Amino acid sequence: MTTKIAHLSSNPDGILRLHLLEEHLRSVSGLAQNFTLQSHWKIWTTLASQLHDLGKYSDAFQDYIRKSNDFEEGETDNKPGRVEHAIIGAIYLNGKASGQTHTEIFSRLISYLIAGHHTGLPDWSSGEASGKDLEYRLQKAKDKKLLSEIDFEFVPEDILNITIPQKLPQDVKPENLHLWVRILFSCLVDADFLDTESFMDSAKSELRRNSTFMSSFLDQFNKYMHNKTSNAPDSHINKVRTSVLHNCRKAAKLSPGLFSLTVPTGGGKTLSSMAFALEHAVQHRKKRIIYAIPYTSIIEQTASIFKEIFGEENVIEHHSNTDPESETAKSKLASENWDTPIIITTNVQLFESLFAARSSRCRKLHNIVESVIILDEAQMLPPGMLTPILNVIRGLTSLFNVSFVLSTATQPALNKSDLIPEGLDGVREIIPNSSELYQQLKRVDIVMPPNTQIETYESITSFLCGHEQVLCIVNTRRDAWEIYKCMPAGTLHLSALMCGYHRSQIIATIKNRLKNGEPIRVISTQVVEAGVDIDFPVVYRAMAGLDSIAQAAGRCNREGKLKKGVVQVFYAPKIVPSGLQRKGADKTKEMLSLNINDYLSPSTFNQYFSLLYASINNRDEKEIANLLWSPSDVREGKLQFRTAANQFKLIEDGASTVVYVDYGDSKKWLNALRFGGPSRETMRKLQRFSVQVPPRLAATLLQQGFLEQLENGFLITRIPDIYDQKTGLQIFGKDYSAEELVI
Repeated sequence: MTTKIAHLSSNPDGILRLHLLEEHLRSVSGLAQNFTLQSHWKIWTTLASQLHDLGKYSDAFQDYIRKSNDFEEGETDNKPGRVEHAIIGAIYLNGKASGQTHTEIFSRLISYLIAGHHTGLPDWSSGEASGKDLEYRLQKAKDKKLLSEIDFEFVPEDILNITIPQKLPQDVKPENLHLWVRILFSCLVDADFLDTESFMDSAKSELRRNSTFMSSFLDQFNKYMHNKTSNAPDSHINKVRTSVLHNCRKAAKLSPGLFSLTVPTGGGKTLSSMAFALEHAVQHRKKRIIYAIPYTSIIEQTASIFKEIFGEENVIEHHSNTDPESETAKSKLASENWDTPIIITTNVQLFESLFAARSSRCRKLHNIVESVIILDEAQMLPPGMLTPILNVIRGLTSLFNVSFVLSTATQPALNKSDLIPEGLDGVREIIPNSSELYQQLKRVDIVMPPNTQIETYESITSFLCGHEQVLCIVNTRRDAWEIYKCMPAGTLHLSALMCGYHRSQIIATIKNRLKNGEPIRVISTQVVEAGVDIDFPVVYRAMAGLDSIAQAAGRCNREGKLKKGVVQVFYAPKIVPSGLQRKGADKTKEMLSLNINDYLSPSTFNQYFSLLYASINNRDEKEIANLLWSPSDVREGKLQFRTAANQFKLIEDGASTVVYVDYGDSKKWLNALRFGGPSRETMRKLQRFSVQVPPRLAATLLQQGFLEQLENGFLITRIPDIYDQKTGLQIFGKDYSAEELVI
């Protein structure tokens, strides 16, 4: 076969189209080089790009792809008759380096990229006989003499005459080698996906082009803020917010690096942190802004603000991993690569991607380079994972020119200290005197329970019915459901069992009733605690960590209309879910004996976080450091990418399954998913109509006929009754545990 092709497809008229292999290799190489930050790193991505599809030069692969008449190459789908091609370039590279100790190590690093460009970054050797480890695959391919099957006469000489690097770049240190390799991998796989997409669907490829400059976003933001402040009351709180905004703009001129923004809830952190990010991006030529928040359930509230300012086309909401378990080439091409200037995501999506192995999750990572990342509510980073999280924060800052803003009302002690010796150095606080700012914004009293009495659902209902406007926040979806059932008609319910679009409608109703002074009672889980701008005179909060109680306080007397709002803490009928939530609640209860006068003061939070972090025995619970930056393994280029990806979970693996629900106008997009499969547009639209549930509950609902599993693996609601117009997805057919029903 004299014409070597990379992909094969047909147009609507059934005429075959050929994607020439040499053309594909050169295009991918060019794209990958453009994605690579430093010029002296480009030799690495060039090698990986030019060799990644060397295996397609075999007659076996050419015969396979012509017979399959499909651009899906089979390697990721385990199709019968598939021809493995990704390992071939790695074999060739290692053969070139054979016998040269230092060169062997560097060819090994590039081999991770080549061998994993479809199936994901492999382990070097995990000790399991799975056949997926790089060491095993290289040896097996050599034993099978796969390299001898390549038609080398058709391979361009410049691709074969490669030069392997003799040393690592000086700026790459042992502790960030894993991150560097992963982002080079991102350059390769995104280039591969994009060039394939350009061949398959040039119109879709054109939609990805974006030439908007950060300066234009700053202009839009300034106009928005001018209109907002011009129409705002001349209140004390608004004057404080203006001061916070001024400090953020001023600090943006400082050199890139690590920043903290400590502003009490209600002080305007969301808009002020965006002001910093935009000014900083313009000043230092940053490419994009990434806003990471702790909860999937509140992402739409934050995103809606930024879409109003910058336009929907310029903002991506990317929160949960909505790819099916079995990836296809089409679902990979539909996955996000964060090629839009403003990204709204979650801590889970951000940090799990930074430790990911799957190519679809890694492809966006090169777009994190030269960005500003705002970590909203940074205190919610799990203490048991701080060591690896802080490792990538340092690596992104020092190696990839990323600036971080740790934004919180209750700044945790993430700086280097006796409690956290691996903490961050050189964090600069944006607000000159955060203690003084707290006093200026103090507008709530916290009332702790007088004893350890556990309330009943009926007694809680009685308390709430004594107020015309009241918000009750509990720790589990089950508690919210039980209290809501006891409340009188007209009470509103909020939880993560409701899709984002549904919650947005309820929150709009809440705001409208509060604005008009109408009676309103709301029962909610923590979905209402961060990023939701509502203002109740009284808030009831189930016992929780002090940081969560502070978030609840942020929904009370937010605009300072009362002399003091009241947050009443109580003990809910169900025990606080295990894990970090329970540790936080336990530390709060410990503090009740300390005769504290002000539970929201900075000094009180210093005590709280000291107690909390002191109770964490291990800040690297999954031993990620041993897998990725153990000194002896790094020296030999032996990294355990796949095992680390499986171990690094901010939410335990299998903790949730995504269900797309029939609500509002979602039916159009559900049908698009059903009949057309996943596309970038369809998956973006359906994010607003997704609910996450425990896997075994999803399996039960599927078995009972309430859900339907599409051929592409996605779950959708099957009958209308399973999604209630007031409370969302109905999952309470059995007595589930509190742990299963946490947000």
